[in-house]
Amino acid sequence: MIIAGLTGGIATGKSTVSGFLRQAGAVIIDADIIAREAVLKNSPAWHKIVEAFGKEILLPDQEINRTYLGDIIFKDYKKKEILNKIVHPFVSIKTAEILEHIRKTSPGSIIILDIPLLIEAGMYRKLEDVILVYVPENIQLKRLMERDLISEKDAMFKIRSQMPIEEKKQHATIIIDNSGSIEATRQKAMEVFNYLKDKKQKAQA
Repeated sequence: MIIAGLTGGIATGKSTVSGFLRQAGAVIIDADIIAREAVLKNSPAWHKIVEAFGKEILLPDQEINRTYLGDIIFKDYKKKEILNKIVHPFVSIKTAEILEHIRKTSPGSIIILDIPLLIEAGMYRKLEDVILVYVPENIQLKRLMERDLISEKDAMFKIRSQMPIEEKKQHATIIIDNSGSIEATRQKAMEVFNYLKDKKQKAQA
């Protein structure tokens, strides 16, 4: 079983690359999906989040208003840390459970841990291969403004709330530059998948 980490920054195209790797045959463990499931209504994490942020973050059906909560944590680093400390343990436990299941049922898999905070949380240290989906900040800014239909000021605020993409490059072992065409990015993703496949075959030899 080969395990690699995949990360990026906001609007760098991590989800696009994750999709290409999935199509190629990799098993994707998406931390965002796990986190969304972890905070569903009446879950242990849900209760802790409501206690920390108040009932005003809830929708009429009592689920967490992710957009509203997202705006709060983008503007307040301390509140972002509070949320991360609540959610991360649940994500880590579930990820470990999924990995163990794959180890038992499909030990020959190529697994991609799709984790936005892979580097910030220090999880990259446990991985031989850390894939970073990269674009320069000026492209990141332009794409974020277009994607979310927000002002340059608001987009830059969101970007600045994260670890700078140039700093993330220092911790990556593989960089997929997503500045060009979608086809160029797909080809780079396939090169990475083939590298991981070769690595798996050598490990099995």
